[in-house]
Amino acid sequence: MLIPNIFIVEDDVNIVRLYKNAFQVFGYDVIGCAFDGNEAVLKFKNFLARPDLIIMDHRMPFKNGIDTMKEILEIDPNMKIIFASADNQIRDTALKAGAISFQEKPFSIIKLKEKIFKALNSKV
Repeated sequence: MLIPNIFIVEDDVNIVRLYKNAFQVFGYDVIGCAFDGNEAVLKFKNFLARPDLIIMDHRMPFKNGIDTMKEILEIDPNMKIIFASADNQIRDTALKAGAISFQEKPFSIIKLKEKIFKALNSKV
């Protein structure tokens, strides 16, 4: 069975570390991290194998999560993106722009695991 690949787009290094550790325990492979929107789009364009899922923050330097997600979805309209943000006011905007799920920060890592499992097992 293939190990699901996750790309983390998050500017907080502590949250990235938490995600990496938790995802490893859950049996997922983190294939990359980006700390701002511009870096995320550049890395996404250069992946040899696309991730199965992206965890996307909203408030980041240079380009916010909504704009970053829109650019990534232009490249791959079937990309599964879970938005994880403390800014609940952008929930509807994120979902309308193409996120398959929204998780408001702070949250339990188990809650995120459930959303990841659902996303990986859903059809786009």
